[in-house]
Amino acid sequence: MEDTLLEKVEYTAVNGGFTTSQERIVKETALTIRVNGEHYATAMIMATLKKEFVTGYLFSQGIINDAADITSLNFNGNIADVVLSRPINRKEDIPAVNSALIVRKEDVFDCVRAILKSEIFAETEAVHSAGLFVNGTETICIAEDLGRHNALDKVIGYGLLNNIDFSNTLAASTGRQPSEMIIKCRNAGIPIIATKGVPTTMAIEIAKKAGITIAGLVRGSTMMVYSTPARIV
Repeated sequence: MEDTLLEKVEYTAVNGGFTTSQERIVKETALTIRVNGEHYATAMIMATLKKEFVTGYLFSQGIINDAADITSLNFNGNIADVVLSRPINRKEDIPAVNSALIVRKEDVFDCVRAILKSEIFAETEAVHSAGLFVNGTETICIAEDLGRHNALDKVIGYGLLNNIDFSNTLAASTGRQPSEMIIKCRNAGIPIIATKGVPTTMAIEIAKKAGITIAGLVRGSTMMVYSTPARIV
């Protein structure tokens, strides 16, 4: 694992006594995003797939419609300078997801298992993972980050940069699924999201209106499908 991601720190363990030891923990990086020369946001991330993160983040925020809207994206240390081919013009009306994708329940389990194999999580228990899978079977990208939102932005950004048809994809994510996660999938046109965690009530409401399937509590050989269950057979 790269030194840019993990750093060794000292700690005192208290377990009947006091013992000083060391372990590696995840580094948190402040990434500043400037759009057309103006500060847009500063995000706290794990410094992997930075290009994919910025692309996915701007897309999820409605700043770009696709990767072609970005004329240039350059990094200077922890600053991302983005030049757009047009002025910032957020999308207002996002249509429901248009997809005929149907996946096997066995593939849903496999996708969630795939994102749970993180070596960094095994060592630190401090990251979330997300993955993007074509037809629920072909792995396109698996990403890790401090937050589930950032990890999902990274895989969406990877899809944008590689011209992936999101209508044929399943997204898998660790942790609970609040409304923001479902909105990211809706904006990208991803029809299915699967997670070991659970959604919120608002997430389910948005998913039902958008035609998105939420498969939650995907563990072992069981899951709960909270919306649009016909996509899973």
